[in-house]
Amino acid sequence: MRWLGTILTLWLGGSLVAAEPTAALRGQKALEGTAFVRAFWPTSAYDNAWKQWGLKEKPADYRAAFAERYGLHAAPFDNGKYPMGLRKADYLFSQGLSIDCMTCHGGSLFGKSVVGLGNSTLDIESFFGEMYAASGTPAKLPFHSSNARGTNEAGAFSVYLLGYRNDDLTLSFTPRDLDLRDDSCEDVPAWWLLKKKSTMYYTGATDSRSVRSIMQFMMHPLNTPRDFANAEPAFKDIQAYLLSLEAPKYPLPVDKALATTGQAVFAENCAKCHGTYGDTPTYPNKVIPLAKIGTDPKRFENITPAFGKAYNASWFAQEPGLKPLRETDGYQAPPLDGVWATAPYFHNGSVPTLDGVLNSAARPKVFTRSFRTAEADYDTTKVGWKVTEVPPADAKLPGHERRKVYDTTQPGRSNAGHTYGDDLTADERRAVVEYLKTL
Repeated sequence: MRWLGTILTLWLGGSLVAAEPTAALRGQKALEGTAFVRAFWPTSAYDNAWKQWGLKEKPADYRAAFAERYGLHAAPFDNGKYPMGLRKADYLFSQGLSIDCMTCHGGSLFGKSVVGLGNSTLDIESFFGEMYAASGTPAKLPFHSSNARGTNEAGAFSVYLLGYRNDDLTLSFTPRDLDLRDDSCEDVPAWWLLKKKSTMYYTGATDSRSVRSIMQFMMHPLNTPRDFANAEPAFKDIQAYLLSLEAPKYPLPVDKALATTGQAVFAENCAKCHGTYGDTPTYPNKVIPLAKIGTDPKRFENITPAFGKAYNASWFAQEPGLKPLRETDGYQAPPLDGVWATAPYFHNGSVPTLDGVLNSAARPKVFTRSFRTAEADYDTTKVGWKVTEVPPADAKLPGHERRKVYDTTQPGRSNAGHTYGDDLTADERRAVVEYLKTL
């Protein structure tokens, strides 16, 4: 019976050995559990932030009040008492608090947190400014990190931080002028779209296979070149995780007959730029010239040749086999998987609903919204966020209130362009919107 004992030993031994985690699982663990940027603030900044809100006492449900103030969302993973996007990290000689990728890439739908969805409720300007003030070290930010709530100046962050780095990412105490501009008003794209794209970022300027390009946020002055090199394997896994993400499915009933009609209209009018969907999807990866698409030019203009030259000379662009940052002539037409979930629309978040995307006359000029993400805040007919049209914000209002008003007359915030849906009938537009719920 020795053979039986050997078989049992092998079987039991094999069952006790855990399967090696995939790169995507390792990446998920790294993304959810690792602080890649050293702390900006002491932990007391979180507890004292409410003192910057004009209140006389700390709110009873402080976690909810903090999240609502800054547009952060509950972490769907173990993150202690902190919302997604804020985490513990090394701070001088103790533990402090830092940001992570989910500050901007952790959104919410119908009140449920979604990793990889752009955070369209974030007021990063208030978040940064008030956390610094609450830490006892109020700092004047060197540029606007946001001009309208739900958008950010991600490009400006990269331009500013790279200006303090040499090509090998060692710190430079003589900053370079890389044409810093802070009025791009960038909406945050969904991570699950990356798998279809051969290039990324709004202008299609960067090879989508690049791992190092998604590490730019690590340019905290206390991060050394060794920190970047040590983190690169983890970011290869994180990239695998991003490529594994799937778009969420529309959770409410869909008019199937209307959607079928809309699919035919979409195929005739939209697929040549945005691709096809279903069992054999296609995606053309087109960059549409700015003169043709007609949307706000600021994001295109604000990443200038000065930054491109510095980036291509840096460590970020030295990945073997990958193309350097390239110049394009416009904006990339994105895939539309899960497009119902990614409101507001256009690269600057200037159009709150898909109905407005397809009908330029229906786009509100100046508007605000609740910045909550419950089902009650979502417009199931127009597909996107419910908004209220308002007058332009009074310049005397505090920034936290002023940024809640989206004014499409301001630099970087134009809602013009992409008028292709204007030629459709109202019934055709309604059918296309219904079809887009199914993607």
